[in-house]
Amino acid sequence: MDKQVNRGMSRRTFLWASGVAGAAAWAGTVVSAQETPQRPVIRKLGTIDLDLVETTPVVFKGKVYRFEYVRSGYKGNSTGDSYFRFVNHETGEATAAFAKGYHLGSAMADGDTVYVAGTDIWDGERIDIFASRDLVTWETWNALNLPGHGIFNTSMCRAEDRYALMFEVGKPPEVAGERFTARFATSPDLRAWELTAPECTYAKDRYTAPHCLRYRDGYYYDFYLEAVQGGYEQYVVRSMDLIAWESSPLNPVLKASDEDKQIANPRLTPEQRKAIQDARNINNSDIDFCEYEGRLIINYSWGNQQGVEFLAEAVYEGTETAFLEGWFPA
Repeated sequence: MDKQVNRGMSRRTFLWASGVAGAAAWAGTVVSAQETPQRPVIRKLGTIDLDLVETTPVVFKGKVYRFEYVRSGYKGNSTGDSYFRFVNHETGEATAAFAKGYHLGSAMADGDTVYVAGTDIWDGERIDIFASRDLVTWETWNALNLPGHGIFNTSMCRAEDRYALMFEVGKPPEVAGERFTARFATSPDLRAWELTAPECTYAKDRYTAPHCLRYRDGYYYDFYLEAVQGGYEQYVVRSMDLIAWESSPLNPVLKASDEDKQIANPRLTPEQRKAIQDARNINNSDIDFCEYEGRLIINYSWGNQQGVEFLAEAVYEGTETAFLEGWFPA
């Protein structure tokens, strides 16, 4: 999500090579070779589209789809407004548009139904949910109304006997602290939602724009954007109670690299390819992923974090459980 900030943070970095052909270099804590824990290896495949940021890959009825929030200025959007859609990962075929005028959506497949959360206004006060069993007909209802709040990104997941919703807030100051901050709600059925306690946030002291929420074996995992010296990197923290958070010693999860500019979509035009090669890249953000046939399909955004942005794809050869736990070695 393209939200400019003015503060950064400095830290020592080193380059760590994965040993897997085509894998990127990452920044991390300086330790000796004997102490370096094995980290989840993300292999970047390259760019698949331009001017798309908030996306969610999901497996629905045995097929992989990419949920997309299509902004009004996206090339090919002739509607004059924003909307949501799903794209078949194998064929590239898109479903009919729905949720006209909605923003910053995210998706979750659960059983025979796919659910989408989004806000009706950028920096808005409400979150609505859309549900479908066929990606054609959609039912919708309101999940949260929060007067005075400024809501941006959303992410849903199942958490044992309930569902959890993470949403990004920029205001009010007593809730958000320094923009942008994760806030949480839970539901037994995806219809009736209840805010968690006020102290359930991450994190009010600095820029920590949240994007992707997962739950596994008692832990919530928040993949968020950290502002660092010279750019923005994707980090992960985890918590058992949404209050006390543990940061991965292997952060960052993703950072800008030359691999972002590889071409992973043969349909991109020469003009689009030139835009990719000429773009300034200081950001890896808005990660989301799904497990399919024993590997993770990962989408993320790269660019300048100020409006020039690209959608890229990556893979992790392993299960979602291994990926999540791998960021927190014993």
